[in-house]
Amino acid sequence: MEFNASRLHLPRYRTSVAFDLCIPTESVQADASNFAVLELFTERRDMMSLPVTEQQKPIGLISRNIFMSQMSKPFYHEVYGKKSCIAFMDKEPLIVDGAMSIEDLTFRAVEAGEKALADGFIITEGGALAGVGFGLQLMNVVATMQAEKNRQIMHSIDYASVIQRARLRTSSAELRATLPDAHLEWQPRDVVGGDFYFFERHAGGWFAAIADCTGHGVPGAFMTLIASSALSQALRELGPRDPAALIGAVSRSIKTLLGQDGAGSDNAGHAGSNDGMDCAFLCYDDASASLRFAGAKLALYVVAPGEEAVRAIDGARMGVGYVDTPPGYCWHNETLAIPAGSLLFITTDGLLDQIGGARDIAYGKRRMREQLLAQRDAPAGDVAAALLQDSAAWQGKQPRRDDLTFFCFRL
Repeated sequence: MEFNASRLHLPRYRTSVAFDLCIPTESVQADASNFAVLELFTERRDMMSLPVTEQQKPIGLISRNIFMSQMSKPFYHEVYGKKSCIAFMDKEPLIVDGAMSIEDLTFRAVEAGEKALADGFIITEGGALAGVGFGLQLMNVVATMQAEKNRQIMHSIDYASVIQRARLRTSSAELRATLPDAHLEWQPRDVVGGDFYFFERHAGGWFAAIADCTGHGVPGAFMTLIASSALSQALRELGPRDPAALIGAVSRSIKTLLGQDGAGSDNAGHAGSNDGMDCAFLCYDDASASLRFAGAKLALYVVAPGEEAVRAIDGARMGVGYVDTPPGYCWHNETLAIPAGSLLFITTDGLLDQIGGARDIAYGKRRMREQLLAQRDAPAGDVAAALLQDSAAWQGKQPRRDDLTFFCFRL
């Protein structure tokens, strides 16, 4: 029987159980002859499958295509015409209760194989025949349901992006008001991302943070909320002048919140997650014109006036918040006297690890250093533009691997 959407009990987008796909149909008793089935198929050219019943309970399904193909063979009329229709019946059709969910029905149909999708399936109510459903119906409904779920998910992700960007907006405004020659680039690989930044002016100076949390997309975005909240709490408790102590406080907070400090472990001692972040924290003091830096797997790059090389101040090789990060681990501050006019740069690995070029290898630190040296006297915005242009050319047709965030500024 052909699929007609108008015959469904509910609109397609509301379909949730097998009954909603049920099309009432004629049936034949098991003792009906093949001539009777042939007559029925001849009269009802829209009928694609015919249930066979015993005492109103379905026991099989006759496919129109298979039946007509068999009965068209030489001598089959004479040999099988008067015999019971069970001769051409599928004795193991897919039979489902009308209350079965569409999700469960889909799994059952896939398990039953091609015949359930091609010839249809029987729907019952209280064990008695209620009607039939067809693969085209099921695929149509599943596609509609999936499209609606995807629409809802994307709507939620889009709104999450609004929230994430709103949390970053204050830092962007503070940065523009404090450092006139600075550029902060934040490009999530997906709609939302796992990188975040923070900038805050305080009495006598400013504090900045760049962080790359585990993952990207939605999982990464959740981690940014956890990590940025932990940083905000640490700043309230410790102040901005000791970046290393702040990293330690954030690490302990992440470990506690995610149960990665041993308290949330299972009986075997394994935590349910192993997430954290790489980061660079900076605190600048106006009076001394000094910069205090602490990093966890991220480095600070400095191009000082008159120098022919980029100086790298590496962060510690210990990540923040992970299961293997000791709760008492101490990061260390580097206090730097920065010559006036110096160009400073921090980036997450989204820039450095991007695959591209003729050999499909990572962009790398060497190319990044070359660009910094080539643009050493340019405004921070021009330095950023040159890096982005070179990175995009390097990436070519390769997909974006990760979120991309970097902070470029001149003192």
